[in-house]
Amino acid sequence: MNKSIFALLALLPGIASAGTIAITNAEIHTLGRAGVIAHGTLIIRDHRIDAIGENLPLPQGARVIDAGGKPVTPGLFDAYTSLGIKEIDGVEESDDSAAKKSRYSAALDVTDAFNPRSTLIPVNRVEGLTRAASAPDSASGGSLIAGQGAVISLGSLSEWLVKPKAAMYAQLGETGAKLSGGSRAAAWASLREAFGEVRRAGTPRVNPEHPSQLTAEDIEALRPVLAGEEPLVLYLNRASDILGALKFAEDNGIKLVVRGGAEAWLVAKPLAEHQVPVILDPRLDLPQHFESLAARADAAALLQKAGVLVAFALDDEFSSHNARNVRQLAGNAAAQGLEREAALAAITLNPARIYGVDGTLGSLEPGKIADVVVWDGDPLETTSFPRSVFIDGQEVPAISRQTELRDRYMQRLHLGPYAKQ
Repeated sequence: MNKSIFALLALLPGIASAGTIAITNAEIHTLGRAGVIAHGTLIIRDHRIDAIGENLPLPQGARVIDAGGKPVTPGLFDAYTSLGIKEIDGVEESDDSAAKKSRYSAALDVTDAFNPRSTLIPVNRVEGLTRAASAPDSASGGSLIAGQGAVISLGSLSEWLVKPKAAMYAQLGETGAKLSGGSRAAAWASLREAFGEVRRAGTPRVNPEHPSQLTAEDIEALRPVLAGEEPLVLYLNRASDILGALKFAEDNGIKLVVRGGAEAWLVAKPLAEHQVPVILDPRLDLPQHFESLAARADAAALLQKAGVLVAFALDDEFSSHNARNVRQLAGNAAAQGLEREAALAAITLNPARIYGVDGTLGSLEPGKIADVVVWDGDPLETTSFPRSVFIDGQEVPAISRQTELRDRYMQRLHLGPYAKQ
């Protein structure tokens, strides 16, 4: 049996235990109260972080990893992706990210379609991504309410679900207008009607002949949103749309998250006052649409300075294939004025805070789940790569379909370690 098979078996439940691991001589970016520990030691014991600090005694029998002074960070957390629900662009049968002609909207739940054996999960995992918000999207012919997303783990075939119904997703702005007949006013009317149906559920209808926008299942799915228990992630870019969303959320007692946010920096103060986070793609700094005429490269820095909680995610159709590139987004934001630890927080701790799992994930602190990455260089540089990735305290193999294809052809062409002597 070859080494890759042994490594893959280690991922199966019950095959390997986490044990005790000590990562020494590390520049530890805790993203917690301890800040950055320049010459630190991190001890993992049975899936959790047991201790962290300088000059810690090493537990007897622990496996020791010398980081060589290189950075150690929490596992990366993508704030919005279609991982596990979208495999191949252009192959409709492999894409469960959006329902085009369904009678359901809010009741749609990504956990019903999630595939933990997606080949894209190892591709992203080997580059340090350990958790993600797998979320639905809206498609032409569908509803502006896309459905419910979930926080998922990239390290298990059986225990991949971290938090079901982590958020409800919907589209407004230009996309919402297209889904609602061509105008923003129609999109807002549709959203207000939907929440009005939830509020009036169980009472006689004013006009029984008027078709209901929501099914009974949709109404039940929206109740936690209207109760302020589940966040509503609205895709918005234009500043005026964001202000409208703030008022809508305040009027209805909704916990709001803005995704997109190209012009969010223009309304950073009210976003901060209402404690509304923004999920941003810092690469999108050009006026590509009428709703993003004020997009700028330093938007993340301006939002953070104003006190807005910022997280990063790719805002394109490749959010499942290239979720690992969230650290490139953080690097871009850091190059445009965002503090480096704030840039790291935007791809680790802040997504965990947005989805309410920061009690156990997102930072390196005693008692938290041991999602840890040991890097060979600056994690915000695209030329750096993880030396070791731990999920739930267990090291995952640096193997994906891509690495296996690479090795196959290097062997066939006698390249690298397969070169003929």
